[in-house]
Amino acid sequence: MAARTKARKRALDLLFEAEQRGVNAGELLRERLAAPVTEAPLKEYTADLVLGVVDHWRDIDELISTYSQGWALDRMPAVDRAILRLGAYEVLYSLDVPEPVAISEAVALATELSTDESPKFVNGLLARLAEVKPTLA
Repeated sequence: MAARTKARKRALDLLFEAEQRGVNAGELLRERLAAPVTEAPLKEYTADLVLGVVDHWRDIDELISTYSQGWALDRMPAVDRAILRLGAYEVLYSLDVPEPVAISEAVALATELSTDESPKFVNGLLARLAEVKPTLA
C-alpha cells in the first residue's frame, strides 16, 4: 500500500473515531500526536488531511448536503460521511493531488470499508464536486 494511501486510511480512522466519540477531529489528532496509540507514528500527510478537513468542515458538509441528491448528511453511514469529507477536502482544496486520484482513493476506501452501494455514491458525489469546483470560488 502506497504511503499516501496509508495516510488517507489513518486520516479516515481519525475522522470516523472523532465523530463516533463526539470529539473534535483536530483535538483527537493532537492527542494522538502527543501520545500515539500505535507503534507507527502518524504521517505528516495524515495530519495535513485531518486538519484540512477540520479547517473546511462547514463548507465541506454544506457541499456534500447540497449535492448528495436526496441523502441527508445525517442519514448517510458514518463511514461514508468520513470518506466523503476526506475526499471532498482533497478534491476541492488539495493543490498537489489530482482530482481523479482523490476520487479513486475515496472510492477504494468505500469499497473496502462500507456498503456495496457506497463506492458508486462516493464516486458520483465527488465527481460532481470536481465538476462544480470552478463555480465555487
